[in-house]
Amino acid sequence: MFENQPKALYALALANTGERFGYYTMIAVFSLFLRANFGLSADTAGLIYSIFLGLVYFLPLIGGIMADKYGYGKMVTIGIVVMFAGYVFLSIPLGGGTIAFIAMLAALFLISFGTGLFKGNLQVMVGNLYDTPELSAKRDSAFSIFYMAINIGALFAPTAAVRIRDWAETSLGYSGNDAYHFSFAVACVSLILSMMIYYAFRSTFKHVEAGAGKSKKTDTAVAAEELTPQQTKERIVALCLVFAVVIFFWMSFHQNGLTLTYFADEFVSPKSEGVQTMAFDVINLVMIIFMVYSAMSFFQGKTSKAKLISTIVFLAAAGVLVYKYNNIGGSVDVSAPIFQQFNPFYVVALTPLSMAIFGALASKGKEPSAPRKIAYGMIIAGSAYFLMVLASRGLLTPNEQSAAWEAGELVPFASGNWLIGTYLVLTFGELLLSPMGISFVSKVAPPKYKGAMMGGWFVATAIGNFLVSVGGYLWNDLPLTLVWSVFIVLCLISAGFMFLMMKRLEKVA
Repeated sequence: MFENQPKALYALALANTGERFGYYTMIAVFSLFLRANFGLSADTAGLIYSIFLGLVYFLPLIGGIMADKYGYGKMVTIGIVVMFAGYVFLSIPLGGGTIAFIAMLAALFLISFGTGLFKGNLQVMVGNLYDTPELSAKRDSAFSIFYMAINIGALFAPTAAVRIRDWAETSLGYSGNDAYHFSFAVACVSLILSMMIYYAFRSTFKHVEAGAGKSKKTDTAVAAEELTPQQTKERIVALCLVFAVVIFFWMSFHQNGLTLTYFADEFVSPKSEGVQTMAFDVINLVMIIFMVYSAMSFFQGKTSKAKLISTIVFLAAAGVLVYKYNNIGGSVDVSAPIFQQFNPFYVVALTPLSMAIFGALASKGKEPSAPRKIAYGMIIAGSAYFLMVLASRGLLTPNEQSAAWEAGELVPFASGNWLIGTYLVLTFGELLLSPMGISFVSKVAPPKYKGAMMGGWFVATAIGNFLVSVGGYLWNDLPLTLVWSVFIVLCLISAGFMFLMMKRLEKVA
């Protein structure tokens, strides 16, 4: 998995990890902050949330076009600076008035614009590392590693967001709404770390920083000249077909920050007891990750020393879990944003298993193509929301639940395990779709349009994120089973479309 990968991959991945940690710390509490600080309704908060997400993923198109002309490295650097300014604005507690609202909107624009310059171009640089014949076969595994690094940052973000907010409230005496801003300030620190990592290891990837318009005539430029106009058109059309499908995946997937968080906040018990409390301690999740990776290392190790180290790490992590199990206390508070830690946990834990499975299939000539993996991912995403349908049987509508709370009536709760299971299934779909989709774009995009095509991937994601707001509009009066069924139908229709277009997609893959 990690063997024979260029050092530049890890440098770029770690730079992205820091940026994503700050971003997901902010996202973990943002929709709740909008409702608490400004008194917004669920649908209005959902609209602002989805517009922001949409801009975060739309603006990489602009960033990609600029990078194709001025250079990827330059846009990445400017992007980090602009994002930093946005997070500084968001970190200042200004209350809940008009000035605070305007400042918040300005901060969101700076963050989204900076992300547009940073996010897609960093991934183009990763793809460019594998344009040589000796590394081209490792492109898919490289993007899986890169995607895993993103989720390492996201794994700790919900816990950081909740605990820093609680610390500001209880230890520093800030009000509940003002305390949210301390969670947002985490992103400022993480961006500084990202910049330090980027420039400390810049020498390892400096050769892929230039855009097509600034680079000398390299192998990549030659490849661009060898493509006929017809081949270029076929590739762009195939990519646009994939973009059309992933819109509905991201519309469904990014309900994690909206309706799935609303569900956790309103329909899941705020207390956890017994062995289930272990799932909400991020240290326990990290220990499980250590066990997974040490087990993989043991079976793949080529020396007795490597196997011994893997065994020690596995036993140490298992020992921590046993200790924590034997010292389970009473009930613990479960804050709604904490559930968002399960998706990145599953990504990090399952990535090596996913790569091992597809590696074994590839050795037998049976590995599915990237477009086929994306179609399977859509089916799996739909299955995740079927779990939410089961979880929601017998529950009230959100408005009925709110009215019952205000009347002091007893209300039914769903088990938090339904949400944990939903995130597991969604992650299986994500692992098939997101890193494979990015790799597909990197591999298929005409070389002269790599930045623009990677931007196109993010535009599709942006449209999907804008459509996330549909969940907010459905949230109030409709039965929850109907809300989740909307996402099931959209995912299955998208998968069917992918299979209809499969021959055309696999032709260019």
